[in-house]
Amino acid sequence: MLRVTIEKLGLPKVIWMIKERCGSSVGEDMVDEMRFSSDLFQISKWQEETNEAVEALRLYPDIPIGGIRDIRRALKRAERGGVLDPTDFLDIADTLRCARRLRGFIFEMEAEIPHIKSLAEGIVINEDLENRIKKTVDQEGEIHDDASPKLAQIRRKIKSLRERVQDRLSGIIQSVELQKHLQDALITIRGDRYVVPVKAESRSRIPGLIHDQSASGATIFVEPYKIVELNNELRQAKSDEKNEIDRILSELTERVAHDEKDLGQTLFLLARIDFILAKGKLSHDMDGASPRLNRSGYINIRQGRHPLIDKDEVVPIDVYLGKDFKILIITGPNTGGKTVTLKTVGLLTLMAQLGLHIPALHNSEIAIFDHIFVDIGDEQSIEQSLSTFSSHLNNIIDILPRVNEQTLILLDELGAGTDPAEGSVLAMAILEHLTEKGCLCVATTHYSELKSFAYTMTGIENASVEFDAETLRPTYRLLIGLPGKSNAIEIASRLGLNETIVRRSKELLSTEEIQVSDLIRGLEENRRISNLERQKAESLAQEVK
Repeated sequence: MLRVTIEKLGLPKVIWMIKERCGSSVGEDMVDEMRFSSDLFQISKWQEETNEAVEALRLYPDIPIGGIRDIRRALKRAERGGVLDPTDFLDIADTLRCARRLRGFIFEMEAEIPHIKSLAEGIVINEDLENRIKKTVDQEGEIHDDASPKLAQIRRKIKSLRERVQDRLSGIIQSVELQKHLQDALITIRGDRYVVPVKAESRSRIPGLIHDQSASGATIFVEPYKIVELNNELRQAKSDEKNEIDRILSELTERVAHDEKDLGQTLFLLARIDFILAKGKLSHDMDGASPRLNRSGYINIRQGRHPLIDKDEVVPIDVYLGKDFKILIITGPNTGGKTVTLKTVGLLTLMAQLGLHIPALHNSEIAIFDHIFVDIGDEQSIEQSLSTFSSHLNNIIDILPRVNEQTLILLDELGAGTDPAEGSVLAMAILEHLTEKGCLCVATTHYSELKSFAYTMTGIENASVEFDAETLRPTYRLLIGLPGKSNAIEIASRLGLNETIVRRSKELLSTEEIQVSDLIRGLEENRRISNLERQKAESLAQEVK
């Protein structure tokens, strides 16, 4: 799918909404790796996965997905012979713990979720490695004393040496005779050697090795000769400790390297389950449903809502095309919802082809397309000195050679930005060409000429966004089969414009505009009569019951 199509229809924001619902960064990465498909079987499988996620979350809202860590770099480093850090092992242990809990939880779920259970079946439980890590590394990333007998012995020695050093230094700083030569009565460390702070003028009073001095030079840090040997032993013991820790980490890394394939597979499956559950959470949050899918070019969105508009504000629309007509021309006032309708059709189609549920009724139907092309918004470029008309036309010129029966085209304000007479006939010619190609197309326009054009052309249908003449506001409802009318003169009259001017405005309308207006009035009357007859039929049906 073209990047411009994805951007213009707002799909990146939907992608972000899925990522927000993931429980791990690897799940988020899997969202980024989603790719479109035009294969009906593949898309159906993705939709079934989302169905299962919705059902699983409905029955079990607290599925334990937390604790998955991104251990891919650690696994790669272990495979290449590097030694892992303690934090790497903690991440691996967390991931193994999550895998063990999640796998057990999924298989205990009483739900029809075959795809998710199949993924869970491939998760490799490795309690031995999990427990070894737990016994080796604590939650702060430090190595346990009993990670090995040798390490425990070395640390006991370090503790004993440290206490002996501190005892001897305590004797110095507590000595009444020596305290007057100390800058502070405390024990400190310089370069991993225990020292005491001595006044510079008293350096000869406490013999020892000088390791540092203060910025002012008033204090020198002395390691008394009487603890030099102990400090040497302590330093050696710490070196032995480091070597033993390195050995322990190296041995544990070898174990990770040995299980690298199983760990990698488990991480992938955890990420996949996390991703599928995120799709289910999004469906739940937007009251989504799995659409029926087809390759016959038929769209029937029932009560569809744009997913990026607040649920309390968005107006649901019914849109269908692909059977009696393949091209839908939407007319109506500015800010009336024409472009939103266009984007809703395109975005919901993209979502369906990614295996996502769509915010619409469950019996909605979406066609699968090989390509979706859009020309929405003003791509005017100051640098290229392109007018609005030229920009739109360049996009259309680029689109037309790629069109076929498996293509959906969305055109906003077709023919706009130039002389209305020429713009309208150019729009008609483009729509005729698209009709011959057999593609599906939804186009918005302001040109009244296109209303009568659609009425006379086979395969093209009018639609409009409803306008409430009483409140002088759009209702944002889509009315298929009914072309939009300007309402400008009616609005002017209601706002109080001089009636003489209003009457003259009506007189100046062209014959074609009057015919279109009469056509619209006739259609509205037919629609009103049809609604009354339907209501009567429903009432009779209720009485029979």
